[in-house]
Amino acid sequence: MRFAQPLSAAARWRVALPFAAVAFIWGASWIVIRGQLGVVPVPWSVCYRFATASLAMFVVAKANGLSLKLPWRDHLLLAVMGGSIFCLNFNCVYRAEAHVTSGLVAVTFSLLVVFNSVLGRVFLGQSLSRAFLIGSGIAMLGIALLFSHELRAAPQGPHEVVLGVGMTLTGMFFASIANVIQSTERAKAMAMPVLLAWGMLWGALCDAGWAWIVSGPPAFEPTLTYTSGVLYLGIIASAVAFTLYFTMIRQIGPARAGYVNVLTPVLAMVFSTVFEHYRWSAEAAVGGALVLAGLVVAMRARSPAR
Repeated sequence: MRFAQPLSAAARWRVALPFAAVAFIWGASWIVIRGQLGVVPVPWSVCYRFATASLAMFVVAKANGLSLKLPWRDHLLLAVMGGSIFCLNFNCVYRAEAHVTSGLVAVTFSLLVVFNSVLGRVFLGQSLSRAFLIGSGIAMLGIALLFSHELRAAPQGPHEVVLGVGMTLTGMFFASIANVIQSTERAKAMAMPVLLAWGMLWGALCDAGWAWIVSGPPAFEPTLTYTSGVLYLGIIASAVAFTLYFTMIRQIGPARAGYVNVLTPVLAMVFSTVFEHYRWSAEAAVGGALVLAGLVVAMRARSPAR
């Protein structure tokens, strides 16, 4: 088996700040998403989020003097990418939070690193270092402990838990497809603001079509909580975070970048501790520590296996 070269010290430092920023932003977003569930149907909330994000990215692209013209083949690629991650993925994730706690959804979604690793290996031929595999094993053990704790603590019952986890896993599959698509050479040739502007627009159009079919005409809740949630999720958690995340994928590959989703549930539980009075058990604390330890081992691989 061929193993990947480890990250250099310079590469680790280059991605450290955006890695931490994305994990922090997305860790907080799980609580904000809960505030989007209520009066407004889920598909319309997802649509508003990515319409806002797309507008923000078009502004960034124009401000940087980038051309927004793309050939139809690029639009087709971005339509598949945008429909996968910004429509199918997020509709599944929002729906999942209506059945289980945000903590359980965040913990389940952390398995995206496995999906990214497998699809990256199959479609992009990207290999993995032995240290990455060992670190992943340690982190997955931590995730299993967190998952076990959340599963037992879930008040919704086994049927709702299975439904919520199933929706999350489905969303992860579509998110991983999009991550691999934007790692292709054709996608890498596009400027990131342009790629995200059009990808998010295609995703928002898919969201609007789906929302109209299943929920009827647009609905909006003109409250400070809902509106500020849309702005945070659209601008900060989407336009800013996906710019950083997709740039990391280009720099270090979808497998390593996917580790953001391993760290995110730990931070989500920290936010839940502050804002939702989440109580850490010994099992959850050990699980969180193992996640962080596995992350360090995976990202600090010193040498490839011979």
